[in-house]
Amino acid sequence: MTDPIRVVQSEMEELTQELFQLLRIPSVSAHSERREDTRAAAQWVADHLRSSGLDATLVETSGHPVVLGEWRGAGPEAPTLLIYGHYDVQPAEPLELWTSPPFDPQIRDGRIYGRGTADDKGQLYLHLKALEILLRTRGSLPVNVIVLAEGEEEIGSPHLLPFLQSNRDRLACDAVVISDSQMFAPGQPSLLYSLRGLSYVEIRLRGARSDLHSGAYGGAVPNPATILSRLLATLHDDQGRITIPGFYDGVREWDAAARESIRKLPFDEEAFRQQVGSPRLEGEAGFSTLERLWTRPTCEVNGLHSGYTGEGAKTVLPGEAMAKVSFRLVPDQDPLEVEKLLRAHLARHTPSSVSLDVTSLHSGPPWRGNPDGPFFHAAERALERTFGKEPVLTGEGGSIPIVADFERELNAPAILLGFALPGANMHAPDEWFPYAHLELGIATLIHLFEELEEENATG
Repeated sequence: MTDPIRVVQSEMEELTQELFQLLRIPSVSAHSERREDTRAAAQWVADHLRSSGLDATLVETSGHPVVLGEWRGAGPEAPTLLIYGHYDVQPAEPLELWTSPPFDPQIRDGRIYGRGTADDKGQLYLHLKALEILLRTRGSLPVNVIVLAEGEEEIGSPHLLPFLQSNRDRLACDAVVISDSQMFAPGQPSLLYSLRGLSYVEIRLRGARSDLHSGAYGGAVPNPATILSRLLATLHDDQGRITIPGFYDGVREWDAAARESIRKLPFDEEAFRQQVGSPRLEGEAGFSTLERLWTRPTCEVNGLHSGYTGEGAKTVLPGEAMAKVSFRLVPDQDPLEVEKLLRAHLARHTPSSVSLDVTSLHSGPPWRGNPDGPFFHAAERALERTFGKEPVLTGEGGSIPIVADFERELNAPAILLGFALPGANMHAPDEWFPYAHLELGIATLIHLFEELEEENATG
């Protein structure tokens, strides 16, 4: 029998060029003019699954299609693994900040640069290729496999939950495996078991019917920009805590052992500060940087706009002011309840001199997994075989809302093992993925199937 790991090692040039084909497709789901490109990426994934030996179809939604691949050759008594990823990518703008074109992947200094290399085409490709090589060299898999790749993750997965609910029987599985995250550090594999949720709103204050001359009207007419600044200042106290009444009521505190395990991780706060280029780090008092990122909720102003912001001078009194504000949430906070609390808080603090409008933009629940069970431990062993080091348990400050939906709708644990590295510029110019992890990631996923085979053999 041909060793699948040797196949990976011997075909790295072919693997690289094949990945580049997928990366060159500008599947930006947020841009309507990229609709056909996004569909082309879906078709590429489906074609690859079919050529590997899976049954694969494009399932239409009112948005971008879902790619569904299935291999049921292990039989009805064998467990089933669902592999999830997404083939859509973030917009590449601002284009002028890219060293090389975002959809022309290049290798520089041991990194593959291009939009989607880390989030998530590159990591989805690791799974596609592991399946293909295993089926080519062994002719079978030790478990049944479902591959679900969507094209709307970067716009909030609006059609995926209805798809899950409509196809529960077809998608029934024993575990969900997702690679859409990063390792804790170079050479240090990790398994992700907590994600923050999200509540994202737009706040708009309106005063006069239009912008006014600030000399003719300033001092007599309310200024929405000034009022919005005061309103935003009511969201935090001087210790970094969020001041919305009831905001922390749903927060599930981490126990002392979990907090101690976070503190033991080899995290360099000064290196982190230098990486982001901030004069200093700050946040909620009483917590370390990693605790703030993984275990504590936040309230952040993501965007502000009011009045004249172009070149030169134009002295106006703004007619309206807008802020985009997001909350990162932790178990067991409810995004809808947090938005309700925010609306009540804003209503209490907004003067009658302006009108207030709050628009919901996006939300998703937080998630904390259970680091136990045969699939989780098989992933631990697979990572250790590849990297020669026991993986650590980590959290993530960002959100993958569909993870909680998978667990709830399919009653199956989610196993999150990512292969990107910190600083990979996901959602930013010069996104990159370590070239060495193309081989190491595929090898780890092959080892995962081998560990599951051993698990099945021993009962």
